[in-house]
Amino acid sequence: MADDDSTRSAFPDDAAAFVQEYVEREHGYLSWLDTRVDAIEPGRVVMTVPYDEKLTNTTSPPTVHGGIAATLIDTAGGIAQRTMLNDPIGDGVATVNLNVNYLRRASGDLTATAEVVRAGGTIGVSTVTVISSLPDDVDRSDEASRRWEGTREEEAVATGQASYRLFRG
Repeated sequence: MADDDSTRSAFPDDAAAFVQEYVEREHGYLSWLDTRVDAIEPGRVVMTVPYDEKLTNTTSPPTVHGGIAATLIDTAGGIAQRTMLNDPIGDGVATVNLNVNYLRRASGDLTATAEVVRAGGTIGVSTVTVISSLPDDVDRSDEASRRWEGTREEEAVATGQASYRLFRG
């Protein structure tokens, strides 16, 4: 994790509180999703969207729509970039490119962990992994479900990488 202007040793508590308040209570879409900021530190952010039936596909059993994982990848990656800015609240971040790889279906809370790969002068890159519980219909003993052998209760359901334009003051 690199920052061309300086190396960050701490993300200001007031900035972390501001971001958490904004995401959880003031941002229309993210607060509607009931998004939680679980951790925020220099170069790393953890966020969760809890399971809600309104966010599912019409499958049996219901699975979480992939757009929710994409939202988490974009948002957590961007906030991770903010932690690397000299003025995390006043400076800006805008998504330039977003790549999402879906690995498997999800049926529970989605938790994204974003890490800054690079925070340059004008462009930053973050990688993100999203984990969730597996659908209830996965029978790990069934011959057709061998691909689920050895999986844990929660698994990575999506990974992503995003590039951001950094607007430094």
